[in-house]
Amino acid sequence: MSDTQEKTASFLAQHCAAQIKGKVILTTGVSPSTLAAVFVRAIAKSQPALLILAGRNMEKVQETAKALEAENVKVRTLELNLGSIKDVRVAAATVNGWADVPYIDVLVNNAGVMAIDYGVSPEGNENHLAINHLGPFLFTNLIMAKVLASASPRVVTVSSDGHRLCPIRFDDVDFRKGETYNRWQAYGQSKTANMLMALSLADKLGTKGKLQAFSLTPGPWPVPSHLGDHIDWSVQLEEMLKVDRFFGNWQGWLKEFPMSTPDEGVAVYVVTAFDQNISAHNGTYFYDCRPANPGTETLKPWATSSVEAERLWKLTENLVGQEFQY
Repeated sequence: MSDTQEKTASFLAQHCAAQIKGKVILTTGVSPSTLAAVFVRAIAKSQPALLILAGRNMEKVQETAKALEAENVKVRTLELNLGSIKDVRVAAATVNGWADVPYIDVLVNNAGVMAIDYGVSPEGNENHLAINHLGPFLFTNLIMAKVLASASPRVVTVSSDGHRLCPIRFDDVDFRKGETYNRWQAYGQSKTANMLMALSLADKLGTKGKLQAFSLTPGPWPVPSHLGDHIDWSVQLEEMLKVDRFFGNWQGWLKEFPMSTPDEGVAVYVVTAFDQNISAHNGTYFYDCRPANPGTETLKPWATSSVEAERLWKLTENLVGQEFQY
């Protein structure tokens, strides 16, 4: 078996079958053809107790659910619109009201958007920040009691190598209501936030709640998906490269990007959700199925700082209107 073959979700799910069997796993953003759908299909073969599939478009979520049920996997669906704080609270209340699901072993925060036009959530927050960070932050913390009820709780948050494109703009997270908006910086800021949230969860609950929290980038190279279907790459690729060049990122001078297959891209999901040998790396950002190496991979200090993480936690509590003290 080659190293390439071993770094696929389908192979690693078999390798981690004993850890997957009997687990309750909630995954967001599971429409067909998404990376999350590839992930849940890979782990379905290892007899999880329940796969909870969450998403905004219930017709698409049901399509993924039916495919899994055809393989005799127990599935439950959840309507979850991460772009609305009100809707997130409704979804979390639904989960907390499931008496027959007393715990959730693994929460995979996968849903997100990339490089969309400027827009704001119902609460007035820039949409990348709202959908990619504020919604997952609130949902995760509102159902945390069920996660911590697991014997081995984990929260996995899908970030991106794109965190290189922007730190948290603490004094102007909304780009002056669009006046200074750059879609790639907005995306990068939200992906930085994903990494900092994992760091905070590990710090706050790693010992007290025995929670393991990780962030990751799919890959190791970009993965074809529908996430960028709306993007005119003939225009937007150069805009992204300009941001890279501004920060001095080596990606700014690439002429083309190698690609990973979906099965390769989602392998890191399986590792961070189930591998029993990574507990020493709680809070860490994973690249290519292992903790990212700042000497060889993109790993910005603004996304790995405990100071930045705590500052973002407090800012996020303010934006969602609720404190979570652990």
